[in-house]
Amino acid sequence: MRRLIVASLLGAVAIVTASAVDAKDDLGQVQFKVSCTSEAQQKFHHAMALYHSFAWKNAQQTFTEVGTLDPKCGMAWWGLAMVAADNPFAWPVSLKVAEGAEAIDKARQVGAATARERDYIAALDVLYKDHATTPHRTRALAYEAAMEQLAQRHPDDVEARILAALAVSANHDLNDKTFARPLKAAAALEPLFSANPQHPGIAHYLIHSYDYPPIAGKGLNAAKRYSEIAPAAPHAQHMPSHIFTRVGYWRESITANQQSVRAAVGDALYTAHGMDYMVYAHLQLAEDASAAKVFAESSAIRPEPGRTGFGTAFGIAAIPARLALERGRWADAAKLEPPAGITEADWKRFPQAESINAFARAIGAARSGDAAGARREIERLNRLQQRLAELKLGYWAEQTEVQAKVAAAWGLRAERKDAEAVAALRAAADHEDRTEKHVVTPGPILPARELLGDLLLELNRPAEALAQYEAAMAKEPNRFRGVYGAARAAELAGDRERARTHYGRLMQQIGGSDADRPEIRHARAFMATR
Repeated sequence: MRRLIVASLLGAVAIVTASAVDAKDDLGQVQFKVSCTSEAQQKFHHAMALYHSFAWKNAQQTFTEVGTLDPKCGMAWWGLAMVAADNPFAWPVSLKVAEGAEAIDKARQVGAATARERDYIAALDVLYKDHATTPHRTRALAYEAAMEQLAQRHPDDVEARILAALAVSANHDLNDKTFARPLKAAAALEPLFSANPQHPGIAHYLIHSYDYPPIAGKGLNAAKRYSEIAPAAPHAQHMPSHIFTRVGYWRESITANQQSVRAAVGDALYTAHGMDYMVYAHLQLAEDASAAKVFAESSAIRPEPGRTGFGTAFGIAAIPARLALERGRWADAAKLEPPAGITEADWKRFPQAESINAFARAIGAARSGDAAGARREIERLNRLQQRLAELKLGYWAEQTEVQAKVAAAWGLRAERKDAEAVAALRAAADHEDRTEKHVVTPGPILPARELLGDLLLELNRPAEALAQYEAAMAKEPNRFRGVYGAARAAELAGDRERARTHYGRLMQQIGGSDADRPEIRHARAFMATR
């Protein structure tokens, strides 16, 4: 296996065919000096520009070309090991350990002419060393420390400072509500952005560092700049939508993802991921026909069997669930089938994607009054949670646990155990609030606290429901269901002024939407009254 990996990475330079990112395209300004031949150096700059916009396939190809042009360039192999590390914000799921370990071993064997380059190779070696016996988190934190030390040893090396900040930000514990690591990374990146305004990685990693509700507004400058810096990179078109989603800028999110999907022709990862964000935004604007059109297009995605990535599987699974749940189509949600674009084998590789289907079916069944159907899906969620724990994917095991708790609460409601249902759903919402969303998703499939508002409203407790909706809106602003729920709860609680404020906000948000949603008809009727 090791020989096969080496052989594949050492393969002859392929002829560049039409792809998501091309050597002629604008990827921003990146200068990463290495002690390789002049021709290899120019390729290396380009390879790092691709890396900084997470264009993995083309970056791998270009680093391979560097090694072919200069077989003594050990940093070409370092680059291949960086590509094998993939998206650090999706570690450990994204990390291709075997490929990366092979590449970094080759980098050490080939060697490097400068101490700085040897420091880069040694730092990345820490991420892969003893991967069979050392937990990922231990290695990731060691890599972060090694990169920070490298940046300190070479203070004039802008790339070292950028990559050190990336490691810090990527190692954020999603349960840490102080956001210590992302804010530390952002503090290092902001002055670099001022000094290097055309560097794609700085803008990119600032967006990631601010991609959390309490601090998302700080990322608007980077979000507005990144797509202009690297217009050829699909990821540079998509990433601004992370910040736009966090602050409820739905039109901007749609535009960003339309551009991303157009740029990502042939790339299932960025197509599915961008489409998921796009569908989410369309639904918040009640643009149901547009959301359905994107879903139809996503249904045609057929990733290569055995090579489906997590982001692709997640996006393809999430889109139909969102279409049903966001519009309250509970019967449709209860009957959702596994996505046709994912093979059964690939589907089973990602329990956290399969859990979306189980969650949607559970909520759909419970809210349709099918307690037995809900129980079956809750049992499936529990099995998936156990599987994720066995895979040592702790974050996703916890997220699936929250989904199971939410579904169980609605199952109790289906059994008319209302007091137990409220207590269970309140606990589930509190649990979800202690965690944070992953970069793969624009948000929870349905926020637990918003669902608690739904339950309280059903039980004719509108004042309590209003408090829950408004709390959910503070975390997930401008969600259609949240804004409408708050308006309806205020109306039923007798607070017509507050209801008018929320209904007015909803009408302004959706503009001239012609979606035939009962919520829109009711809101318009309310606003027509004095």
